[in-house]
Amino acid sequence: MKFLFKHRYLLLRRFVQTGVLVCFVLGNYSGLKLLRGDYSSSLLLDTVPLSDPFAFLQLLAAGGAISADVLIGAASVFFLYALIGGRVFCSWVCPMNIVTDLAGFLRVWAGFERLKQNLLFSRNIRYYVIVLALILSSVFGILAYEAISPLGVLHRSVIFGMGFGFTLVLGVFLFDLLALKNGFCGHICPLGGFYAVFSRFSLLRIKYESEKCTHCMRCKEICPEKQVLDAVGKAQDGTVSSGECTRCGRCIEVCNDNAISFSITSFIKKDKKYENNID
Repeated sequence: MKFLFKHRYLLLRRFVQTGVLVCFVLGNYSGLKLLRGDYSSSLLLDTVPLSDPFAFLQLLAAGGAISADVLIGAASVFFLYALIGGRVFCSWVCPMNIVTDLAGFLRVWAGFERLKQNLLFSRNIRYYVIVLALILSSVFGILAYEAISPLGVLHRSVIFGMGFGFTLVLGVFLFDLLALKNGFCGHICPLGGFYAVFSRFSLLRIKYESEKCTHCMRCKEICPEKQVLDAVGKAQDGTVSSGECTRCGRCIEVCNDNAISFSITSFIKKDKKYENNID
């Protein structure tokens, strides 16, 4: 039971991630139309349209036809992630997170973390990729990033069988394993960058209580976006306001001081004790 509690968010995330994939499989190969389509555009229960807002922007840039379902689906997903849950898509829904987390685990287990990292990647690269994807979509009239997205490749590989495109997913895995910790999701993926731009306004936050903290820094060691926890270890309470936080709950699980937790109350009703935000 102690193990389950200490890894409660990790286990829940894996349940959700695999559950969504299973729903896609069932939607394509059985009479259970739970979820049909892919992560860019899908139909929930054969009724509710869901569209990736970033794919929607690429479609606009490419000059594609915009249907009412696509517009409603993009607006619904944008509201869910950007205004309510932040980057929960990255850590709770996207199956590429399973691939990169496995690479990160093996990286530590195999001792690759002790090797000197020659690759210096800025986390701002993902924002440049957003702009590049939109420019290329406009120039070539296609959804540029969707054409090469590892997420799309992984989805098609699971639904239709492993193909040559799966080597792209393997490339991401090896990049994170051998070259750079959290290299793809934390530095390159434009989806994470897209949601990060708007997620600073979301309801779900990470709360930090400095009086409980013993400065062990385990939270910063495990966090895939450790820059959002800059205030940890300082005499300052607050909530993580950075949109780059994925709300994965890793910091909560490893904190033996109970100094970190999920919260929405500080956004709804500010308490003087927590009015200082972590940038």
